[in-house]
Amino acid sequence: MSTKRRRDYYDEDDNNNDEEYENDAVFANGGKSQKVEVDLSLLEALEKSQSQNKNAVEVVDLKTLKKLVLSFERKLKDNIEARLKYPNQPDRFADSEIDLHDDLHKLSILAGAPELYPDLVNLNAIPSILNLLAHDNTDIAVDVVQLLQDLTDPDVFEDDEESDEPARVLVDALVENNVLELLVQNLQRLNDSDPDEMAAVYSTLTTVENLVEVKPAVAEMVCERTKLLKWLLGKIKVREFDSNKQYASEILAILLQNSAANQRRVGQMNGVDVVLQAVAMYKSKDPKSLDEEEMVENLFDCLCCLLMPLENKERFVKAEGVELMIIIMKQKKSAYSSAIRALDFAMTKYPPACERFVDVLGLKTAFAAFMGKIPVNKKNKKERYQEELEERIVSLIASLFGGILRGSRRERLLSKFVENECEKIDRLMELYMRYSDRVKTETERLNHLELDDLEMDEEEKYNRKLESGLYTLQLIAVILGHIWCSEHPHMRARIELLLKQQKLTNKDVKDILQEYHDNIGDLDGPEEKERAQAKIQKFISAF
Repeated sequence: MSTKRRRDYYDEDDNNNDEEYENDAVFANGGKSQKVEVDLSLLEALEKSQSQNKNAVEVVDLKTLKKLVLSFERKLKDNIEARLKYPNQPDRFADSEIDLHDDLHKLSILAGAPELYPDLVNLNAIPSILNLLAHDNTDIAVDVVQLLQDLTDPDVFEDDEESDEPARVLVDALVENNVLELLVQNLQRLNDSDPDEMAAVYSTLTTVENLVEVKPAVAEMVCERTKLLKWLLGKIKVREFDSNKQYASEILAILLQNSAANQRRVGQMNGVDVVLQAVAMYKSKDPKSLDEEEMVENLFDCLCCLLMPLENKERFVKAEGVELMIIIMKQKKSAYSSAIRALDFAMTKYPPACERFVDVLGLKTAFAAFMGKIPVNKKNKKERYQEELEERIVSLIASLFGGILRGSRRERLLSKFVENECEKIDRLMELYMRYSDRVKTETERLNHLELDDLEMDEEEKYNRKLESGLYTLQLIAVILGHIWCSEHPHMRARIELLLKQQKLTNKDVKDILQEYHDNIGDLDGPEEKERAQAKIQKFISAF
């Protein structure tokens, strides 16, 4: 998933905010709301002030920091007093607003000296800065969002523990002072039809991503404490594409990828159906740009993350997600491989999805991909793309065998390996040999490294082999095990013939299955591990 920062905003009207801004941290102005209307002369003064600030070069040290914070606090106090004194006369507090704007921009210079972040926190400036996110003038709130983005930019910090400490101090202080709640509340009142506010939406999402990068726990905190997930789901539902919709899809994927709690939370918010609706827009058309293509990939990343919890697999099946993925595959557009990936996630350890797949005639589409009949375009011609597709379709077929154990569906699945003179067994053995050769090459390389006195424990060696293709080879062996245990004489004879042609025996397959058996983890609990090992042991005994 890409995290590149594009600032190409489009002026499109997207009124997707489902509720009004909730001001829980009211700016001290007597509760009255009134946006400043700055006249032309004030705008000219502002532009002149900004130009002067850009030309100013100042050494950033503790003395400078104290000077900046003191000035900021004074301008903030002046603005509060002016607004309280002249609540219905914008002209009387406009100058103080411009001064406050200038000082917020001056504080961004601190991004060049992150070692001063702890001092910024100690000067108690964070609460004052964050409270401005609730300022009646959204322009001031936008200034704060930009400042937070600058201060939390990952490029500011060096890649070592000592340099990361100031960042953690700052982020901890921001979180303790309700930055997440205030950012999202402000986000809900921003209007995408205004170019400046559209840019502020992007900056808000960037800040959230920056906070998660420094403090991963923020990913769950922001979903627990705010309505960000609701906002993100609302954004990806909009049909029109823009840079903020793309970024919303990326942030949603980041929040989902390592959090089972967030995956379940989004599932309970009807998020599976929302993401399916979003990807359905591309079932018969391709994205028009690279940015839009990236957004579609983000959406499928979200879908695959959502399909980790069992309850979301059930929601996927009920929402006819299996049927949609098959339609996308049949249309042979750019989302083809992503649909296979989503089906693989949906059917892993979930028999109802496997049964639905067979019932809606998905076998023909799946085995066309298995036989290498995939749509051809610039992206698909890449060797790594085709390898990933092979690995996904092998995993999908292994899931089908694991989820459909008996009955007419099982017979329909097995019959695919008999038709056309067992061509699919031929293909299976072709993949078996290719991945077997890759694993052997990697094993020899690792053994050579050990001879060169490079220490490597067995677990690391095994993981290296998995990365080189061992996992796919193991799945192929499992599929062979299912076919062998069906006791179909024609298919057994074909497997034995192909093994013999490659100067191999049943023992070679058994060895792969045994290694798989011995390394099955207990992530799903000891009982599930025992069941999985018993199934593999059955194949080993049969061979």
